[in-house]
Amino acid sequence: MTVVYDAGPLIAADRNDREIWAYHRRLLEQGRRPITTAPVVAQVSRNERQAPLHRLLAACRIIGFDADDAQEVGALLGRSNTSDVVDAHLVCIAERYDALVLTVDGDDIAHLADHLDGTVRHRQL
Repeated sequence: MTVVYDAGPLIAADRNDREIWAYHRRLLEQGRRPITTAPVVAQVSRNERQAPLHRLLAACRIIGFDADDAQEVGALLGRSNTSDVVDAHLVCIAERYDALVLTVDGDDIAHLADHLDGTVRHRQL
């Protein structure tokens, strides 16, 4: 199963949290390349000195936000009556890749996922 990192795991990695680094290492050892989204990366990137974050991202596939995503994300925001474009995009990507979302925002992710046709699973960090 593919894993999608939300902002929380990236922030934890940047702080050298042992739990996220162990989880990340296990994924890579299993040949599973985690993904995240460009908006999530933008949300957590602050400067070039975030070496742990950059090291983690180097092993991830980063999915961009393109014009085709805009209407899908907007429709999800409308159905869920929410406004967080970053989370909505992440959930749409998780559905597209049939992926598990690793997050610290389990309630927000679950609420958005409830408004999709598919099943998006999440795991609380």
